[in-house]
Amino acid sequence: MKPVLESRPAPEGAALWRFLDELRNQLKGIREDDQKALRFSLRLTLQHFGATSGCVAAIHHGQTQPELIVEIPRRSNWDLNLIRSLVERERVDVPKNVILATIQRRERLWGGIALKKEAGFDPSAQPALLRVAKTISESIERMDWERIVEVRARIDRKVMEQLRPKDLFYQILHGLRSLTRYDHSSALLISDERERTLELVAEQVAWLKGKSRRIGLRLPLNRDILNLMQDATVFGFDRFNDAWRDWPGQEASSLAKMLDYNDSASGVELSEAAMLCAPLATRDGLLGVLKVSARHSGAFGAYEANLVQRFMPLAAVAIQNSHRTVTLEAKMLEAEKKHAVANLVRGVSHDVNNALGSVLPLVQQILADVQGNRLDLRVLADDLFQIEQSLQTCRRIFGGMLSLARGVSQGTTHANVRRAMDSTLAILRDGIERQKIRLSLEFPEALPFIRASQGDLEQLLLNLATNARDAMPEGGELSVTASRVEGRLQVTIRDTGCGIAPEHIARIQEPFFTTKSNGSGLGLSICRSIIWNIRGEMKIESQLGSGTTIRVILPIHDDNSPGVAL
Repeated sequence: MKPVLESRPAPEGAALWRFLDELRNQLKGIREDDQKALRFSLRLTLQHFGATSGCVAAIHHGQTQPELIVEIPRRSNWDLNLIRSLVERERVDVPKNVILATIQRRERLWGGIALKKEAGFDPSAQPALLRVAKTISESIERMDWERIVEVRARIDRKVMEQLRPKDLFYQILHGLRSLTRYDHSSALLISDERERTLELVAEQVAWLKGKSRRIGLRLPLNRDILNLMQDATVFGFDRFNDAWRDWPGQEASSLAKMLDYNDSASGVELSEAAMLCAPLATRDGLLGVLKVSARHSGAFGAYEANLVQRFMPLAAVAIQNSHRTVTLEAKMLEAEKKHAVANLVRGVSHDVNNALGSVLPLVQQILADVQGNRLDLRVLADDLFQIEQSLQTCRRIFGGMLSLARGVSQGTTHANVRRAMDSTLAILRDGIERQKIRLSLEFPEALPFIRASQGDLEQLLLNLATNARDAMPEGGELSVTASRVEGRLQVTIRDTGCGIAPEHIARIQEPFFTTKSNGSGLGLSICRSIIWNIRGEMKIESQLGSGTTIRVILPIHDDNSPGVAL
């Protein structure tokens, strides 16, 4: 059998092969910026063919009308229906002075390149443009693959750096956005098999500049859906006539219905019309679900499903890290609460001792007056008033400590900010007054409940108020205000104390880092853990010698109307 020899280009085609080599080599130097690559390719192609104008247009998956990606020169008035018909393999009458070729991307016909020449093209131009389009397709596919590798490597590095779970969640979602170009949203939900729910822990919404307000949403799981998600399969769905249809052979539309919680927002129709759902299942059970959505039916295909499949192991690692972090932080939080009780005992012992110390002499004097028949009712009334004040001080202090303990044990799912502040001040008020610190409270008459346990909220405010008090040993002003900010509650604690050095700001929330001579370094670290657990935020501003301002932004409990926590 004779060997098959590779055919060599005819001499008149040598210029084309040289051009293709030059184009291929030039495009190798362009990374990530596919639009730049297309513009560069079009410019070189125009020069090679001697064309007067050209364009590249694409039909994004799930859409019917082409989008003009680049044209040279601008405002050339191209009829994009030519490229639409070409991509959809329809018969089309192409003008004699125009040649067309399709560009493939993401394993499908993606768009086309068109050239125009007033004098017309010779017959060899059309097959030559097909070769050029193939070279462009291969280069764009290479860029897409390199982008996948880079995004995956970046997230792998973040995993190795032991990034906090919440930050890692959003790194994964951001990576999916850059690769799949979805125009609706992506989300990560964690499974709680004890309660048979999925909790939304991270969501990136394409059209929103701010963070999703649905974080913390819980979706019920039934046995049928749990059975569907036992295999590591990426499910695909498209919406037709307000009904979800699964991809052929999957039969899982009930899963799409459960995850379709973004039907509209702010009166603007932003419904999902295409969805990819990747259950993260292990031998130990369901970890969670990775979800990607688009606004047009047919927006996703096998290419996007394979991309999501590549990210499933990363999402599983992120959820497992989250479980470990939550367990460690829960143990740390419990240890800090015990430490806080010991600190409270030391902190209030002086106030309790002063209060009881003034009671004992008065009682002894009253007893002596009774025994010596020298009792003066007016003096007795004054003494009893002082005794009552001292006992009220002790009662207030111990009542605040008991309130903190009760809040921890009750495990409530909604908390009262005013009550938490009252408990905090019951414990700290005497020490604050003894240090000649002026106290200013500005709370609205009605406050919403917070989505947190009462004990966690009281621990949070107590730690922050204690730090503010300790920063003003020579006196000053402590102000606490509360106000609604964009659907959440902001509590601001401001002191006029010593402030925090700029080099310490980035470290003050680290465990065991402290600027106090007798501090444990756990107070702000525990505050951060509490805020993380309840999906809140904490912002710290400070200047040396001028004081510190801490803003805590807390999620409002969904089941109450404004102004129920009085």
